[in-house]
Amino acid sequence: MSRAITNQPEQGAILALRGDLALQIARFVSREGLTQSAAAARFGLPQPTLSKIMRGEVQAISIELLLRIAMRAGLPVVLQTGKHPAEAGVYAAGAAPRGSARLPSRISDDARRSLADGSRDLTPQERLSAQQKHSKLVTALHRAGAMAVRSLRKSAR
Repeated sequence: MSRAITNQPEQGAILALRGDLALQIARFVSREGLTQSAAAARFGLPQPTLSKIMRGEVQAISIELLLRIAMRAGLPVVLQTGKHPAEAGVYAAGAAPRGSARLPSRISDDARRSLADGSRDLTPQERLSAQQKHSKLVTALHRAGAMAVRSLRKSAR
């Protein structure tokens, strides 16, 4: 008795990876302030295809195409799979908005090093959890840095 392909666990993981890749691409397009036409031209694909990606309609779009688009956008992505589809995900590794001021941060650098060192001994689920916590911390640090830059600019006026 054969099961439908969409019911297989690996298909769920693949669909999750497609959706997360689409999300990272959509965030990039928004962050860069690109129109869909301009972004499609930059990525070398038809605008209707990019529109589907932006809406998360990726069931018929290959992971390979989504990876090509991410590479063309210069997105450093990390793909995470696991035993269960819920463990699958795509994370933008260190993708800071263009033009953002990066203040030196020993805490941030130490956290990055610690995550890289510690992740070698973790299970895939533990690695995913650590990556998610790390992403939240880096986001908080980035926001704090941006607020500090704005504060400095205001005081300089």
